[in-house]
This record gives sequence, C-alpha cells and structure tokens, in this order.
Amino acid sequence: MAKGELACDPRGLILEAYRMQLTPEDARTIFLDWALGPEAGEAGAIAELLAHYAARQPDHPMSAVLRAAAAETAPTPGRRGGYRARRR
Repeated sequence: MAKGELACDPRGLILEAYRMQLTPEDARTIFLDWALGPEAGEAGAIAELLAHYAARQPDHPMSAVLRAAAAETAPTPGRRGGYRARRR
C-alpha cells in the first residue's frame, strides 16, 4: 500500500516533508531523494506535486524547491569535441 496521497509520491517523501519544519537545504535533500526514485520519471509529476501540496502551503520551503524544479529546463547538448569533431 502506498504511503503518499499521490501516485507520483508512493513513498510519501513529499507528503512527510510538508509535515515537517524544514530548512531549504533539508527540502532540497528530500527532493533529491524523491527525484532519484522511479516515480519522478513520470511526466507532470512535479506539476502534480505543486498543485496538490504547494497550493495548501505556499510558503513552505518544499514549495520553493518544487517551483524551482518546475522552472528548470534540460540543458541543450553542446558541440562534441575531441578527435571526431576535427576529423575530416
């Protein structure tokens, strides 16, 4: 049985984080633990967490971490260097 309220948080990490008084560093650590789990790979998982938890507690440090994660974009790959790039 899942501990969390949402399918994207089955271990209840984010749920428990919102129940605690956290520092921003603690919130980032908990988010990283969640992000390394298989549930983080779901499309829209961060948006779902924001809609469910951050709406209730907008000033919580975990809300700030989730908002920052939602705003991040994947870096575009740069030029590949080395021998293969110079070879003609």
